[in-house]
Amino acid sequence: MNEKQTLDWPRIQHLLKLGIFSSLLVLVGDMLLGWGVADTSVTELPAMLSRYLSVSDGRIIASALLGLIGIPVECLCWFAIYRMIKPYSEQDAHAYRAGIIGCLAFGGCGVHVPCCMAVYLLKRLPEEETIRWTGWFLIPATVIFMVFFLLTAIVQIRAFSRGHTPLPHWCRVFSVLFGLVWAALMRLIGDYGLTNALATGWISIGNLWMMGGLLVMSGKVHAES
Repeated sequence: MNEKQTLDWPRIQHLLKLGIFSSLLVLVGDMLLGWGVADTSVTELPAMLSRYLSVSDGRIIASALLGLIGIPVECLCWFAIYRMIKPYSEQDAHAYRAGIIGCLAFGGCGVHVPCCMAVYLLKRLPEEETIRWTGWFLIPATVIFMVFFLLTAIVQIRAFSRGHTPLPHWCRVFSVLFGLVWAALMRLIGDYGLTNALATGWISIGNLWMMGGLLVMSGKVHAES
């Protein structure tokens, strides 16, 4: 395969750069929603939920809008990785594209905005009503989203590990799943506004790690090809 003819490097790098920008946009929204500490004086709510009681309506609305715009752009920018996989493996490329489409369908309107709605309702409705609403309208979409999300992450790691991209095999470390490690680290540090906010944005942090690393490495490979 002639990589110079098959891979559109300028388009790939443009998508990676746009992915970094959209990840920052969504991260701001996540941090607006997640910045708070547990209120130990509230006994009727779990500690994790009590920290959302201090989130203002303005922050909830801003988070919803930033996610509504930024999350679909994040998902569309994953086509940069799809473009790197496709010339090497049609099977991996098709599976990865299916994951992108699923995340695009359920990520913003299906999960993020309802999460913001749940926080909005938590401040106004009894705990039982909020949990009932979450169980019927948020959790099913979240489960479906996570299936597609894990599909993209697993297929990407597999493709890089098998050499189904032009980048070195070790670039599999540039995975969105890095966000899970980040969130765990923030939780270990403690219950602080900043750490809780950064943990809330774990997917965006994972995207920044993934897009940034792949942008640097794609530039090096393109220059050497």
